[in-house]
Amino acid sequence: MKNRLKVLRAEQDWTQAKLAMELDVSRQTVNAIETGKFDPSLPLAFRVSRLFALTVEDIFEDEN
Repeated sequence: MKNRLKVLRAEQDWTQAKLAMELDVSRQTVNAIETGKFDPSLPLAFRVSRLFALTVEDIFEDEN
């Protein structure tokens, strides 16, 4: 799944560790999502969308 997480994080000038703390996940989880190695659970995707005040669809995109 493609996502804009890295761009959104950079716009806030946050490190992966800072974003991980905001989302209550590990830095490794943030890295895996940003690089497309891990798709977030639905609850985590909703936490991301609330944090950035965007819809899930604005952040995450199905590759198909």
